[in-house]
Amino acid sequence: MMSLVQSAPIQVLFVLQPDSLLLDWAGPAEALRLANQCLNAQGQNARFALQFIGTQPEAATSVGCTVSGLLPLPRPLLANPITPTWLVLVGQPGQTMDVNNESSRALLHWLRGLRLVPHQLELITICAGTLLAAHAGLVKGRRVTTHHHHLAELRSVEPNCQVVENRVFVEDAPVYSSAGVTTGVDLTLHRIAQMCGEPIAAQVAQTMVVALRRGPQDPELSPFLAYRNHLHPALHRVQDAVSSQPAAEWHLASMAAVACTSPRHLTRLFMDHAGIAPLQYLRRIRLALAQTALQSGSNVTQAAAFAGFSSDTQLRRAWHQLGETGTPSNPKLL
Repeated sequence: MMSLVQSAPIQVLFVLQPDSLLLDWAGPAEALRLANQCLNAQGQNARFALQFIGTQPEAATSVGCTVSGLLPLPRPLLANPITPTWLVLVGQPGQTMDVNNESSRALLHWLRGLRLVPHQLELITICAGTLLAAHAGLVKGRRVTTHHHHLAELRSVEPNCQVVENRVFVEDAPVYSSAGVTTGVDLTLHRIAQMCGEPIAAQVAQTMVVALRRGPQDPELSPFLAYRNHLHPALHRVQDAVSSQPAAEWHLASMAAVACTSPRHLTRLFMDHAGIAPLQYLRRIRLALAQTALQSGSNVTQAAAFAGFSSDTQLRRAWHQLGETGTPSNPKLL
């Protein structure tokens, strides 16, 4: 069976400057830690290796506490296909981004020596971190966003980038930018889904009790979370099991066994708390996986098998029953 999960570890470097906004980096770092935890629980290797770097060995955060033990900026930081790297730049308090201080000047000098390469050395900016990237010349010709207070400043600093307003995050590989604070978590969840699969991202989002946005062009909530706005532990057990192994031979009785209830009672619980029948939920999860496989280049037969459909016909039937436009054989219409 095909897999969308890549096995190479990813080095994630969080750059922490004096007064860095705590939630800009702590939220995404926790999301990545939880992703590793979910992978380990499934017998897989951790996917993300987190490091915290800076121009100084310690830095006060926006809320006053100090972070120590920061590693120096690696010199040189080269795009290395053996060790894929994400560089994370975060914001700081203030109406504008102050780059006229010793620490910022040292950071910008280092950033200007980088060469971003998709899948090798990629940039993630959160909130006003996009301004740092702009001052370093890393977003020229790119589509990017930032906090709405900094949109005009971003246009002024880098006139040759396309500033996107009113967006949670924007991806223009190898640059991924978010609007700020909680949207950094949304972007991180999106990247976790790309690297580890939607089920892992859904588990992380559920643990963090946040909404999961599938991507910058996808306004609809992911099916992996769309029916999870409830607190019923038995339903969460079933949904976790289905999301983790959607291609397993699920039927109403096996789902009820996970919930430790009868099939009839499970159906009642699903309708009352999730607003959908158990098997309908399963079909939506499988359809979402099939769509992801089709978008990744699989043919209809491969996508159907990957998602757990018994045949191409069953995939096509679910496609039309759930109101999808076009056909599975035409992924451009997804």
